[in-house]
Amino acid sequence: MTHIITSPCIGTKDASCTEVCPVECIYDAGEMYLIHPDECIDCGACVPACPVSAIFPEEDVPAEETPFIARNYEFFGV
Repeated sequence: MTHIITSPCIGTKDASCTEVCPVECIYDAGEMYLIHPDECIDCGACVPACPVSAIFPEEDVPAEETPFIARNYEFFGV
């Protein structure tokens, strides 16, 4: 499993999550950051670092934010 960044990141793009990621799997995707699903080690370090609570384990993404799961995978071609 991976973590998914959702809509609260759009327009905010605070880089706190990128600073705490031990494997540097969070990438700038233009209007927001996205987490590479093959590189993420599911450590969760990014979750408390996000000031807008935009990051969730994939299985816990709120129903209204589920389109961001596909967006994440499509961005990385996975």
